[in-house]
Amino acid sequence: MNDTSAALSATDREHSLILAIETSCDETSVAVIRDGKEVLSNMVSSQIDVHRRFGGVVPEIASRKHVETITIMIEQAVEEAGIKLDELHAIAVTQGPGLVGALIVGIMAAKSLSLALGIPIIGTHHIAGHIYANRLVTELQYPCMALVVSGGHTEIVYMEAEGSFQLVGRTRDDAVGEAYDKVARAIGLPYPGGPHVDRLAMEASKAVELPRSWLGPDSYDFSFSGLKSAVLNALNQSKMKGEELDHGELARGFQESVIDVLVEKSMRAVKEYGAKQLLLCGGVAANKGLRAALTARSEAEGVELVIPPFQYCTDNAAMIGAAAHLKWKQGAFNALDFNVHPSFSLEKWMNPIMESKSE
Repeated sequence: MNDTSAALSATDREHSLILAIETSCDETSVAVIRDGKEVLSNMVSSQIDVHRRFGGVVPEIASRKHVETITIMIEQAVEEAGIKLDELHAIAVTQGPGLVGALIVGIMAAKSLSLALGIPIIGTHHIAGHIYANRLVTELQYPCMALVVSGGHTEIVYMEAEGSFQLVGRTRDDAVGEAYDKVARAIGLPYPGGPHVDRLAMEASKAVELPRSWLGPDSYDFSFSGLKSAVLNALNQSKMKGEELDHGELARGFQESVIDVLVEKSMRAVKEYGAKQLLLCGGVAANKGLRAALTARSEAEGVELVIPPFQYCTDNAAMIGAAAHLKWKQGAFNALDFNVHPSFSLEKWMNPIMESKSE
């Protein structure tokens, strides 16, 4: 880190111009973010068409595609933002969780930029990014509660203050996105399955009745493997009887079960912890059925619901820049020898800084 960057971070922590890189899975994304909330550019290159033929993400192919695309995305993000590289204050990059090979590509690109420009590098937590994507919409009011729903994560996270994360509930097996993809595959829908199941569910006039997994009256954890098995059982039973089961009605039954549990547990957590806002985060936040149900329930309960626009729900670098601004303000930068962290703990990513502040 050069002297100019050190002086700026010490005297003007609220302001930053950060180039962020996200390569945790199958999107190569680079963004330029000002002050953690103004998106100057957010370039995303998706690999969905490449992985669709395999029915899911192939890690080795994802890594190669990141290598092919990352330099182009950096150039486009800087050009779109209308800035020069020497104006940047820091480089942010997803450190984890994610696919090891994919994360390495992003981190090596970020390290190269950091070293060449003489500015700090900030290893950033992927889920913190999804949560702080909401700050691209509005200022967050603490304490707040986040419902994180994505392909690999289903969690309820309580934030007492900025940068403080407490995991209240998590999935014990399949995440919501994984369950959607498996159900979609079972009824013959293409990858990724979530949008297709959502569309079928919204179009159906009736629903196949399926179980809800509550895991006890006080539990905030989730389990969707039993629901997935119930869908498969319904398909097998109809086949054995020689009957045609309406896939739209099955999709609606599946989606209603998922949404009932997500909405009920997140709203109960908001009340118990006295949260001022409920934040919807992650790729499944683009699900129209979930957005509608949470909106209706929040209005009925008088809870402020914050949902990012669709482009900030799926993996993107703008959200990484928004989260990295937290560490910029604290002057908490990574040494150039830091490594990927595929099973990164959200609670440990920022909380050591919060603990040191309270000592």
